[in-house]
Amino acid sequence: MPLIMPTIKEILQRFDFPVYLAPMEGVTDRAYRRICKQYGADILISEFVSSEALSREVEKSFRKMNFEEDERPFGVQIFGGNESALVTAAQYAAAQHPDFIDINWGCPVKKIVSKGAGAAMLQDIPKMVSLTAAVVKAVDLPVTVKTRLGWESANKPIVEVAERLQDVGIQAITIHGRTRAQQYGGEADWTLIGEVKNNPRMVIPVVGNGDIDSAARAVAYKERYGVDAVMIGRAAIGNPWIFQQIKALRMGKTYHEPTYAERAQLVSRHLRENEKEKGERVAVLEMRTMYSGYFRGIPHFKSKKIRLMSAMTVAECEEILFE
Repeated sequence: MPLIMPTIKEILQRFDFPVYLAPMEGVTDRAYRRICKQYGADILISEFVSSEALSREVEKSFRKMNFEEDERPFGVQIFGGNESALVTAAQYAAAQHPDFIDINWGCPVKKIVSKGAGAAMLQDIPKMVSLTAAVVKAVDLPVTVKTRLGWESANKPIVEVAERLQDVGIQAITIHGRTRAQQYGGEADWTLIGEVKNNPRMVIPVVGNGDIDSAARAVAYKERYGVDAVMIGRAAIGNPWIFQQIKALRMGKTYHEPTYAERAQLVSRHLRENEKEKGERVAVLEMRTMYSGYFRGIPHFKSKKIRLMSAMTVAECEEILFE
């Protein structure tokens, strides 16, 4: 690890058009992150890691923080609502020597929110700020935050929230353009993301997230709202090519949609790498959530998908893929 860690602003300056792969539970494991990196993702983040689990030294949570050097710039994302556990988790994460630590104040999932974590903190901004300050003080690494516009449509305090989080020392903020109440429905409101970016008080990078479902939209939204980077989540599930397409469009180059053979080869690689990492059964079961993305737009794939969803071995999956 370098003696002097680069700031997030310095990291983003390395790239002409910085694009993050969003942290997604059950998706952005080490195998898939490295695939996305190969296809053009610039900044990678771990699956989100429970601070309570880390403070109890749960082995599975420690494994989530593992990464390879070729994944840098790399961040570990933690979540929780208890200061002691959150600080402990941040210190454990820092011991892995990532490039930054990200705090999740935006996850809308009920089981996370019901524990006072994720987007639940949008109902208690002072606590969000104090917990963030505690993490910043506890580690020597850059700390960033991912959050949402607010809890519900009647309360979207993101401009003030961003200022207050900046004031306690975060180095960048990622904003998903929805409220917690919206979950992932409706349309993301990027106008408020743009307000945060154009706020004269804001000096840290602002990353925009939400509804970036194509290369064209990524380029258009970055230019329209002036954000420092974009983060791609659901559109990248089984679609690592989106990063390559963004870079090509940005440079005025054409790009082709991957052929069926290219998709099948990449799925096979993904399966094999996860088999080494997690065992065959887990690798096969987890891949079931990825097939729709990997083969989106391929005609007559439904019959293969039905068979893949019941396959129980990597060899069986590959036989179906390549027949």
